[in-house]
Amino acid sequence: MSRDRRHRRFLWLTLGGAVALVTTALASVLVGSSALGLRDVLAVYAAHLPGATAAVDPVNDAIVWSLRTPRVVLGAMVGAALALAGAQMQGLFRNALASPDIVGTSAGASLGAVITLATGLSVRSLFYLPIFAIAGAILALLVVARIASRDSRTPIATLLLAGVALTIFIGAINSWIIGRSWEQFEAARRIAYWLLGGIADRGWVHVALIAPGLLVGVVLALLYARDLDLLLEGEETASALGVEVERAKRRVLFNAGLLTGSAVAVSGQISFVGLVVPHIVRLLLGPAHRRLIPAAAISGAWFVVAADLVARTVAAPTEIHLGVVTSLVGAPFFLFLLVRYRRETVEL
Repeated sequence: MSRDRRHRRFLWLTLGGAVALVTTALASVLVGSSALGLRDVLAVYAAHLPGATAAVDPVNDAIVWSLRTPRVVLGAMVGAALALAGAQMQGLFRNALASPDIVGTSAGASLGAVITLATGLSVRSLFYLPIFAIAGAILALLVVARIASRDSRTPIATLLLAGVALTIFIGAINSWIIGRSWEQFEAARRIAYWLLGGIADRGWVHVALIAPGLLVGVVLALLYARDLDLLLEGEETASALGVEVERAKRRVLFNAGLLTGSAVAVSGQISFVGLVVPHIVRLLLGPAHRRLIPAAAISGAWFVVAADLVARTVAAPTEIHLGVVTSLVGAPFFLFLLVRYRRETVEL
């Protein structure tokens, strides 16, 4: 594919993603158990502009500003963070199956979060949740990378086996913690509910929790886009072209863990976003990370907002957990990738 054609695709994909994000976000604010009109929503937003003095219906204000809008904003931020983490991991491992949930990074983040919920640290301060989740994500990613990588390569089978084994092990620890916490029913209920993944009942405080990690993650992802492009050509080539290979790998791994931990801390485990979104964007735009990173972030944002809208409305008035919806989309896609790679391996 020519460079001009990829650039045009990047512009169209980015513009289309932005339009899809705005459309799904607006639909998410308008649709719900209490139907609102566009004029009502715009009036609430106008009332929250600096210097605004107009009064609005307090019920509409609570629904739009305190309930639905932070949920939409949070969903977009979670989607962007997970898609960015997946894009970097796929580039670093040179493996289309590398993603936060497949290689155990999301599981590591969940373990850190479960520890804070079970010990009551999250009650003392919400900031313990992202700190422990980020630490767990980075630690899990380092363990899998150490086990799976050999001679600067990461075989698909080894990566998957290491990720699955670590995820099962962490799942067992989480189950043990839940069992130990069962006497404190409320704590166990919060853990179980949180592990299913979702952004219901989230507010602006959760937006504030994910914002620093996402901001730093976006900046680092853009800064190391060129290094990731060169690493795709091999570590020796990248080193010859001026990349400090080990330092770049550590920074990218840290950033992927930071993004994953920040997202999981506020939403629980949202599976397959970091696999499906960056993989499809990479197929459309090619491997150049300077285009892949912003396109993946926008695509991940609208994908999660749209999935949350489905979770809220498909079985209304009952809500389906967001993690269930993304898994229903992502699991068949993952199986398709496995079959595809199996066929390629047989042909070789």
